Amino acid sequence: MKNLPAALSFITNPARRRNLISLGKLLIVFLIVVFIYSVTFHFLMEYEGQRHSWATGIYWVMVVMSTLGFGDITFHSDLGRMFSVVVLLTGSVFMLVLLPFMFIQFFYVPWMEAQAAARAPKQLKPDTKGHVILTGLGFVERTLIRMLERSEIKYVLLVSDLTEALRLHDEGYAVMLGDLDDRGTYLRARADQAALVLAAQRDTTNTNITFTVREISTSVTIVATASASASVDILQLAGCNQVLQLGEMLGQALARRVLGRDAKSLVVGEFGDLLIAEAAAAGTPLVGRTLKDIRLAEHAPVNVVGVWNRGRFELAGPETLVEAASILLLAGTRKDLDEYDSLFCLYSLPEAPVIIIGGGRVGRATAKELRSKGIEYRIVEKSVERVRDPELYIVGDAAELEVLEKAGIGRCSSVVITTHDDDINVYLAIYCRRLRPDVQILARSNLDRNVSTLHRAGADFVMSYASTGASSIFNILKRGSLLLLAEGLDAFRVTVPATLAGKTLVQCRFRQTTGCNVIAIEQDGQVDAHPNPNTPLAANSTLIVVGDAESEQRFFEALG
Repeated sequence: MKNLPAALSFITNPARRRNLISLGKLLIVFLIVVFIYSVTFHFLMEYEGQRHSWATGIYWVMVVMSTLGFGDITFHSDLGRMFSVVVLLTGSVFMLVLLPFMFIQFFYVPWMEAQAAARAPKQLKPDTKGHVILTGLGFVERTLIRMLERSEIKYVLLVSDLTEALRLHDEGYAVMLGDLDDRGTYLRARADQAALVLAAQRDTTNTNITFTVREISTSVTIVATASASASVDILQLAGCNQVLQLGEMLGQALARRVLGRDAKSLVVGEFGDLLIAEAAAAGTPLVGRTLKDIRLAEHAPVNVVGVWNRGRFELAGPETLVEAASILLLAGTRKDLDEYDSLFCLYSLPEAPVIIIGGGRVGRATAKELRSKGIEYRIVEKSVERVRDPELYIVGDAAELEVLEKAGIGRCSSVVITTHDDDINVYLAIYCRRLRPDVQILARSNLDRNVSTLHRAGADFVMSYASTGASSIFNILKRGSLLLLAEGLDAFRVTVPATLAGKTLVQCRFRQTTGCNVIAIEQDGQVDAHPNPNTPLAANSTLIVVGDAESEQRFFEALG
């Protein structure tokens, strides 16, 4: 039964049916030759005075044609021996060359291909629904697949090449064979029943995919990426629900992490009325003291979720020490953050420019965001053709000390490394940290696995291209249930299961058992940013939780 689909595919394929017909014709010719030789065998044996049955005649012909030559039945005349030679030569051609070749070429190889193709199906089951359709496998898709699998959401990866589809299937991916520009591919992928279709190819290919899928379904959510700003409108006209410019998004995220001119809180995400913000501790009375000594809650009702120290995140506790390089992660309402700002925004940092290394899309997006905040910057770029404003660009290699000195490495407040090569980014992070041990360093990473390497190299914050894109897409799919705070740190919503209804946060012990921190509870549209740990949880309430990837996994495992 397991090979039935392969057998059906083998039989129904027109080209393979023609091969089988050709093989069948050859077998018929072979049987006719055996019959003729058997009849001739009888006549020649009669001529020599020997008598044998018809079965013996067929036996002799097959033995000679197969070159086995047992020698139990032989001719004595020259005519008979010449006939034996003809039979032997014919058998060599048929049984040793022609039949094996035809069998392998027309039957065995197509059969193996049919079995291989069955591992990469050409359509999904009719009852498949609520799945995600991916049209390629890049950095973003690989990260998104891990998030989908963790949330037990089905997906299918469309691949046009059979060899590539089989390779990805063997690696464990759920693949389907089909051309991206074929309407039938999306019909067989049940696009009309899918939760989301992602097009993350070239802008022109994404437009074709979007237009094709939108003809099939007017309700499915289509998300596409765009490299050029001009492509956004075209993709929306083709039917896209969301167009993501990941380079711009990553640049904006990096710019938001640049230390401001004061200790004012900077909002990095929100869940309804709950705002999540970051605030620099440098230059404030917080430095050198523990959270227990500071007693911040008595002055500003914000929830200190955790503290960043040069890329290392620590959940807040009474003994958490605030250092000069610390960034506080805060949670609260707009009113709570305003009260915090009224206490600390008067502590200012000296005016200093920001150095952006790399003048590509991410670097330019970072510069644009900094410019909107009134923060001075300089862009270091090797390629002259990328220079937009000569006054703001330093042309040269950032690996050269003279170039960095010209950009102002000695007095800058932050360095943002935005090149598209992770190896170069690691190199520059080490170099800049050596030159300026006290400077804030932010870096871009393409691959998730290089995030920890960049942290070890000296980067304070690292934003991954893959995680930024995957989190944005997952957020669209889950309607705002996930928020990427920083690389490896998420805030997410989860409904209180029936098994925990009536229990308190103290009894649940989420922080001790999973490493996650419940920062707020949402019920009936109202957010409690300061949940009482001794209040029983309601069955219809939603927890807002902060944790890294490992603790998040443990959290969901604990909830079952």
